[in-house]
Amino acid sequence: MNQYIKHSSWIVFTALIILTGGCKKFLDEQDPSNLTPDTYYNLPEHAEAAIAAAYSDTRFIGGGAGIFAINYSMLEMVTGTAKTETGQNSDLNNLLGLSYNGDNLLVRNWWNGLYKEIANTNLALEKVPGINPMDETRKKQILGEAKFLRAWAYFYLVRLFGDVPLITKPQSATSEDFKPKRSSTEEVYNLIIADLTAAEEAGLPWSDPSGRASKGAAKALLAKVYLTMAGQPLNKGAAYYKLASDKSLEVIRDGGFSLFQTYAELHSPGSENKGEHIFQIQYLATIAGNPMQQILLPNFKDVSAYSDEVGSTVPTNQFYQSYEPGDLRAKDREGFFYTSYYTGGSGALKELNAPYIFKFFDVAANGTLGVKGNTQPDINYPQIRYADVLLTYAEAQNRADGTANTQAYDALNAIRRRAQIAPLAGLSQTAFEEAVWRERWHELCYEGITWFDMVRLRKAYNETTNSFENFTGHKFPDNPTIVLADKNLLFPLPTAEMRNNPNLTPQNPGY
Repeated sequence: MNQYIKHSSWIVFTALIILTGGCKKFLDEQDPSNLTPDTYYNLPEHAEAAIAAAYSDTRFIGGGAGIFAINYSMLEMVTGTAKTETGQNSDLNNLLGLSYNGDNLLVRNWWNGLYKEIANTNLALEKVPGINPMDETRKKQILGEAKFLRAWAYFYLVRLFGDVPLITKPQSATSEDFKPKRSSTEEVYNLIIADLTAAEEAGLPWSDPSGRASKGAAKALLAKVYLTMAGQPLNKGAAYYKLASDKSLEVIRDGGFSLFQTYAELHSPGSENKGEHIFQIQYLATIAGNPMQQILLPNFKDVSAYSDEVGSTVPTNQFYQSYEPGDLRAKDREGFFYTSYYTGGSGALKELNAPYIFKFFDVAANGTLGVKGNTQPDINYPQIRYADVLLTYAEAQNRADGTANTQAYDALNAIRRRAQIAPLAGLSQTAFEEAVWRERWHELCYEGITWFDMVRLRKAYNETTNSFENFTGHKFPDNPTIVLADKNLLFPLPTAEMRNNPNLTPQNPGY
């Protein structure tokens, strides 16, 4: 099944036109081989192809965004923990300088990529129920997977853009709501919760080594949703911290997921879709290779088998230096970073004099000592890790109950023990909460999570003081002239979309 998902990149319809008779007859005839959504969805295989297409479209996150940039970089440039070694992409530079607007290509790609995912899942949800005969258990599972993926897409959209159009049916130019208005943030979250609750009850396996959505993934994502709703902008407070605590505890108690013993397993092909990886975006080099390898490499420092080493998204030195002394996550080529690597990927070791991201490093593709890289990147990209579940539980339980219990300390300290740093005990509620935040920054870095933590908490991490300060007014340590403002709590709606649909107005504040 794993190979099936990775190989099914697109649904391809082939129309065979047979010319018989005269021109007028040809023009009058309806081609019986011209497949449309109304005629295609009539076999169980069509349902499988539909959901495979939806999984495929999650890969837009690694898609290109102009020269030397991919969509992945957008969520890292705005955190202050990342920078770029190439100055040749103006959209990337504008994100880093917080001077972006609705014309930014990465902003537009996120909007379009997420709504394409929603379009595919809406089509599956509309058409698959009518496919008969079909095994009812499998049909229910496919519908659950589609709802999980739709919730996944809307969860990104509502956190990025706030009020967004809530589209739940396939659209065409004749649709009544073809130019929809924006729905409220709360309405969007209501759909997300409904979809994930349905996915929980869809008969999905607890975990799925094929890379499909699972019951455990639905619960883990729902816990993240509740934690976000507890914070800004909805500010649901203690009741939703309790929901997040209870749901993440279900994931912890029901088993099936665990922290890897080593950080190397986070980027090992043999560890994909199991253990700590609850849900990932799937890649397979021969079909759809992971495009992040060259982008994340140092800028032309000859440390891989690739000829194009970009350095598009790299850590700031200040963030790298903020890890506690002895933290294994900061150890060269063993944790999340590397500061030295092999010449050409397989030759003599050389110092790089700067940190680079090792968390997603594909050793087979780039090379290692004495073994030349094959430039065939297979590494998946994480979306939900068990480490995130543990930290979600620790934060939510502490806030819901007013103090951290033994299980919350166990969850937090499991992360710290793996990093080989001292466990914590006896903290006040506030001190425990900030300790959890600190672990979220250091454990979940460069996974598209930090920015959303900043927005829901209205906080930013100050590496110099090892403390948290208000989001608004926070200065990027790599460039203190770059300062976060209220407007940065949301991204602007893409200008092109607002021109096409006047009902999207008004633009988000400050843009």
